[in-house]
Amino acid sequence: MTGSTMTRAGKRAMIISTAAAAAAVGVLAVPAQASSWSSYISSAGNDFESRRWTDDGGSTTIKFTSCHRDGTQAVGVMLRKDTFGPDPMYSNANFTNCFNSGATSTGNWDDHGSGDYYFVIDYGSNVYAPVSVDSLTVYY
Repeated sequence: MTGSTMTRAGKRAMIISTAAAAAAVGVLAVPAQASSWSSYISSAGNDFESRRWTDDGGSTTIKFTSCHRDGTQAVGVMLRKDTFGPDPMYSNANFTNCFNSGATSTGNWDDHGSGDYYFVIDYGSNVYAPVSVDSLTVYY
């Protein structure tokens, strides 16, 4: 092998190893991203269950914007974890601000570990007027 060929081979090996190291660092350096989903609710009654989402752990925030209901201007929102057997119930947030024009109500729940979660509206309550929400977002 000539000196020129060895130099090119050495450069090629260094470029490949540098690219591999950069790729490995890039994979390790990716920050954990919070996830979310958005939707709306139309005429939901007592014990309405939201869709499920998979959470890897961390806090959960649920926001309702522009709520509508005849009578009571409040909606209870309870976070639950979908498990085998009875689903654990976490604190109930009472959303009232979202009934003000264009306003948002927010509920925050601490980390309850990884798993599948959902929320229930007016769990076990005696509120019989359905509630509608123009915009809801769940951050987890």
